[in-house]
Amino acid sequence: MNKTCKTSTDIILCDDFNINYLEDNYRKHSLDSLLASFGLFSTVKFPIRISYQSCTLIDNIFINIYNHDFFVHPLISGLSDHDGQIITFSNIANSVPRHISTIKRQINSHTIQNFTLFLSYENWEDVFLEKDVNILFNNFLNTYLRIFYASFPNTKTKNSYNPKPWLTTGIRISCANKRKLYLIYRKSNNPSHKEYYKSYCQTLSKVIMSAKNSIIIIL
Repeated sequence: MNKTCKTSTDIILCDDFNINYLEDNYRKHSLDSLLASFGLFSTVKFPIRISYQSCTLIDNIFINIYNHDFFVHPLISGLSDHDGQIITFSNIANSVPRHISTIKRQINSHTIQNFTLFLSYENWEDVFLEKDVNILFNNFLNTYLRIFYASFPNTKTKNSYNPKPWLTTGIRISCANKRKLYLIYRKSNNPSHKEYYKSYCQTLSKVIMSAKNSIIIIL
């Protein structure tokens, strides 16, 4: 912490601190005093874990950013009994690339044919006439790589930026339904709601994992 705060970098500290900030207690005051000595203050003011019996605020976001406006709101993901927290800074510009560039070698039937042809034209004198095995290998490798790079040049292409290609429309709809089921489950004492929600989560997790693995195999 001392090394971090010696820099001029803005800090956003997110964690499950296991201290209920909805209650006024000694642990809360101690943590506030400790973090305030490094210029950090709490931003979350709403309950994070809500059930039909109680609610708590043990997850929190501490920041030392005073020169930017911010807004904090909950996110019900359905992945945990704790709601997520999203902090948004309204006056910070952060551009997201619409396109990304990739570099690929042109390997097709035409370039392969050229590669084979150039290899056949090479007389390899500096390889066959050399006695030293180390020099022989280096001569061979240099000649081979020279022909390879000439035959298969690099080309730069632009692709649309898609950080999550596996996230299909169907998965988005299923995630939205999961959040609805979670709200019903956490506000109810009916065990059937809990079992159905858990079963739905397991099925959705398998679908998401399968989609991710399919993307990895294709790439």
